[in-house]
Amino acid sequence: MSRASTSRERGRLEEPPTERKPPEGARLGGAVIALPFVGDDRALLDGMARGHVAAIAAFCDRYGIHVLRLLTRLLGSDSEIEDLHHEVLLRALRAARTVKEPALLQAWLSALTVNVVRTELKRRARRRWFTPLSMNEEPDVEAPIATEDDVEAVRRTYSLLERMPVDLRIPLTLRVIEGMDLRQVADCCGISLSTAKRRLASAEERFGAMASKDSVLAPWLARGRRWSR
Repeated sequence: MSRASTSRERGRLEEPPTERKPPEGARLGGAVIALPFVGDDRALLDGMARGHVAAIAAFCDRYGIHVLRLLTRLLGSDSEIEDLHHEVLLRALRAARTVKEPALLQAWLSALTVNVVRTELKRRARRRWFTPLSMNEEPDVEAPIATEDDVEAVRRTYSLLERMPVDLRIPLTLRVIEGMDLRQVADCCGISLSTAKRRLASAEERFGAMASKDSVLAPWLARGRRWSR
């Protein structure tokens, strides 16, 4: 082999490698390029069970609003909504592998949310037992499009709900405010359909009796048919 050809061959071997574009999901300048999650709820649950970051983010995007809406329906405008929202999503991520039927994911999540709210309300009841100074505290309700009368009615409604037993308050809220049917109420509360009906009847009777003595809520009840006699 001639000296010239050897020199040319060495030159080719010593050429720097061509710069390759890093694939998505790889590190780039210290940061991680996240792959978007694509898949149905079955794939979503599988990804969550495996701890895939993209699946976890997709779950929060798909169902975070549902949890937040349900918490707001159950508690009104509450200062601890954000913490409870985080608690529900965290529990859901930990227990995702227990969901066997993807079609029931939202119903399962609703039941989980109800359980978190029930625990929180019972905790507050115990706290008030030892510190009864909060009896006059009522949630502030922001309703930028509502009238002042509407805001006051909502405020008093949640004030009355605060005075009801947890096992009556939650079914009533799910049925009347969230608009769930009887089966959904029963499933969310983890009770039979007949028990749900009994609790709702008791809750409606108790709430109606209290609201009929309220100067703001009494006219509103009279206009409706649910509590009219």
